Amino acid sequence: MAESGMSGTTARRALLVLSFGGPEKEEDVVPFLENVTRGRGIPRERLAEVGEHYYRFGGKSPINDQNLEIIDHLRTEIAARGLDLPVYFGNRNWEPYIEDTTRRMVADGVTEVIVFATSAWGGYSGDIQYREDIERALQSCRDAGVTPPTMTKIRPFHDHPLFLSAFARLVDEARDSLPADQRADARLLFTAHSVPVSADEASSADTTHRYSGQVLTAAREIRALSSFATDGDDGTDVELVWQSRSGPPHIPWLEPDICDHLEATVTGQDGTDGDHRPIVLVPVGFISDHMEVMWDLDNEAADTAAGLGVPMVRAATPGPTPEFTDMVLDLVEQTVAHTSRV
Repeated sequence: MAESGMSGTTARRALLVLSFGGPEKEEDVVPFLENVTRGRGIPRERLAEVGEHYYRFGGKSPINDQNLEIIDHLRTEIAARGLDLPVYFGNRNWEPYIEDTTRRMVADGVTEVIVFATSAWGGYSGDIQYREDIERALQSCRDAGVTPPTMTKIRPFHDHPLFLSAFARLVDEARDSLPADQRADARLLFTAHSVPVSADEASSADTTHRYSGQVLTAAREIRALSSFATDGDDGTDVELVWQSRSGPPHIPWLEPDICDHLEATVTGQDGTDGDHRPIVLVPVGFISDHMEVMWDLDNEAADTAAGLGVPMVRAATPGPTPEFTDMVLDLVEQTVAHTSRV
């Protein structure tokens, strides 16, 4: 693991990249999942079964290295701009934990922290839970008799023009990777992580402001910015599915599930003649290739499409792109300007 901060800095302000976390090796998998499911009373034997996807990758989640890549890009661009803004890394569920990183920042003399959480979305999982992480880190400082820094979380960025334009460019690159004779007929399919319907509804009385509404709006914007916008319609109708649901089957989650949707639409179970067009799959709900992307999409969804005889390519995620780096620093500037006025 690369170091999570820059030691010896004299800067008073820093940027913290805050993420979910993931195991680094097989021995980490069950303890990591215990952190994720804390308070739910799930037996270790069941967690070992849930961790099978991680074991297939040697117990190592891709998320930490991908976050470190994002951080490296940020540090490079910060240096190119001549800014004095050290970048630190903290997680909710695995090392480096946000509590440890926060105390390290204090030891380095940092008194003001701008927090970039690696989720574009509002709602509990995408926004509020990260705010709870921040408060827990501040309390850990107080409990240790340490004066905590001020910590301000950057707003959800699902509507940021650079986020949307980066995804649109990646959509076009994925479409261009299809054989030339398949591109014109390609079908655009957006996917994001499902959540319980009750959680989605509780996030806002206004459907457009719910997590599901934010995802739908972003998908429409991305489509309108991509080459698919010239396909003979107004560019607002999108095909949106969900993935990676968990929990008891009797609890409703956002649907349709991506694999179920592929089966229904390709075979005609949805009441149509069946849609056998090539698919450009867009993981709009993710900023980088997390386990949910690599397993649920690149394995399960890809296998489903192959079994149905439908070509499918996946758009890359925007985290490693120059647009994403510029977006984060733009959001830092916005956040600093806002906090200065308050």
